[in-house]
Amino acid sequence: MFRALHGRLPALLPVLLLAACSAGNGNGNGNGNGSAPSPAAEPRFMTVENPALRLHGFRESFEIAPVLLAAEQHFPPGVSIKRGGIPNLVGTTGIGGYGDPGVADIATHAETQLLRFSVARPDLRTIMTVTEGLYRIVGRRSSGIASLADLKGKRIATVPDTSAEFFLEKMLATVDLGLADVTVVGDVPLPDMPDALAKGDVDALAIWEPESEKGALALGDDAVAFDGAGVYREIFNLNTTQAALADPEKRAHIKAFLRAVIQASRDMAKDPAPAQALVMQMSGHPADVVAAGWPHHRYLAGRVPDILDVLVEEERWLAAREDREPRDRETLSRLIDYSLLDEIMAEGGDGN
Repeated sequence: MFRALHGRLPALLPVLLLAACSAGNGNGNGNGNGSAPSPAAEPRFMTVENPALRLHGFRESFEIAPVLLAAEQHFPPGVSIKRGGIPNLVGTTGIGGYGDPGVADIATHAETQLLRFSVARPDLRTIMTVTEGLYRIVGRRSSGIASLADLKGKRIATVPDTSAEFFLEKMLATVDLGLADVTVVGDVPLPDMPDALAKGDVDALAIWEPESEKGALALGDDAVAFDGAGVYREIFNLNTTQAALADPEKRAHIKAFLRAVIQASRDMAKDPAPAQALVMQMSGHPADVVAAGWPHHRYLAGRVPDILDVLVEEERWLAAREDREPRDRETLSRLIDYSLLDEIMAEGGDGN
């Protein structure tokens, strides 16, 4: 999900792995009491030996929940899940405090990182959308914010050069404003953003979950929120490489894991509590934050019909910031490989 790069990239690396985040599924927390039970033991994917697949992803995110549940309950061959993402597919050193070293067979990440890393590695492939997430701008009513237009001149915390700033720019454009019309506060550490909003150091946040939810909870009745429905949502994907898909054994394991993620997503639609418990265990977020932030994600485990349109638009934005020519639609289309989902559907599965 994310974004001067060249000269600024080293300073930004610790945040580049953060996924941020469409319409809620309305399931709440699934157990009716505002909490989800924590697993009694360390999840299997933390200790599995000789896994059939090695996965790296942002384990602390809400978006990864179906992947965690699939690894824990629906993939007997075993998959290890370490922190990281697409960099682990292409041999990049672990990113700051958010990535573990190691080579991945598959990796979770939002569409922005697929675009970024595929410039040098056009063999990257996205094979399934796991989750869609809706970003929100959360502001302080007491700062004079009642509508998006009221953001003019306000201090807005975000992570520069990420999908969050892309989202902010697109939201401002809906009311004929641009980034030059606001003060972008980009030096607040991600965990400190909700507190900065609560203390009045900034007037609004444009960020992913759970920081936006924490900001709203901190403000209470003073909070006003503007969601990105119809403007932008994160597309959080499972990714791999062309080489892995061409290897018969690896391809078979990846296909089986996609089936497991589809099953996990179905399970979550009936009862999200087990998946929420895994998110709590991986992230340390309390039950009320997980339950409140949950409806701001759509766990679909399949494909989204407009993914190429999103890639084309966001590629233009990234290319301008990276001072390069944007790739054309045909080139970007090669980054999407739904062939495994097609096979699953032909065999009676459901790949959307």
